[in-house]
Amino acid sequence: MPSLTAAEPGPLPWTGLSRRHLVLETWLVLGVSLGASAIWSLLRIIDRLTVHVALNQQTTSMNNSVTPDRPWLDLAYQLTGVILGVVPALLALHLLRRDDAGAWRAIGWDRQAPGRDLLAGVGLTALIGIPGLGLYAAARALNLNTTIAAANLTDHWWTIPVLVLAAAQNAVLEEVVMVGYLLTRWRQAGWPAPLAIAISALVRGSYHLYQGFGGFAGNLVMGLVFGYLYTRTRRVLPLVIAHTLLDVFAFVGYTLLKDHLSWL
Repeated sequence: MPSLTAAEPGPLPWTGLSRRHLVLETWLVLGVSLGASAIWSLLRIIDRLTVHVALNQQTTSMNNSVTPDRPWLDLAYQLTGVILGVVPALLALHLLRRDDAGAWRAIGWDRQAPGRDLLAGVGLTALIGIPGLGLYAAARALNLNTTIAAANLTDHWWTIPVLVLAAAQNAVLEEVVMVGYLLTRWRQAGWPAPLAIAISALVRGSYHLYQGFGGFAGNLVMGLVFGYLYTRTRRVLPLVIAHTLLDVFAFVGYTLLKDHLSWL
């Protein structure tokens, strides 16, 4: 197993960077994005576990209105969150392309196989989504997870479009950074694929700990599956499509059904 900071004597020919600098770069990218979210999420689960309320009696509220009484300002807040939320993914793509002009195609961030990517993404949605609902229900029943209120925007003409954009933003950020970027950089640094996939999945699970241990476990498994499939296909777009669809179903479905289904 390679050291997380072990350096090679000289730069790697395809990047001009040593292995140590490649790994350092990945920690810095995580530090300004999802790695920071993992730390905040760890603090949040400690907070939840140290109050005198059962975990399954607590609620995790997502996609909240900021200024519900001023819809146009609220829309501006929501769109700003979406735009700024994809910046770390754009940074990761920039760093990859800086060192290799063909890097985007190498990770499957292109339009070479749109039909196949879409079909694979839809299949992954079913593969992850259906067991995920069962895991969420079981985790709540076992007092291992909070109740997820997946969308809490006030009702405006832009509510559904913004939720779709938020789903796409989550998908691009997580799959580009956690899979396309990290697994590429760690492979270049000489890490074995199982180690890289495991660490990426662990970080993914960790930044969902704010939901509870069900959210952690479900996203850990999702990270393992997505990481494995990526190493077989080198296509990140099906993962982005699947993740977008999963979040669209969660966010929009919750919005449309929360007043009709008591268990949501």
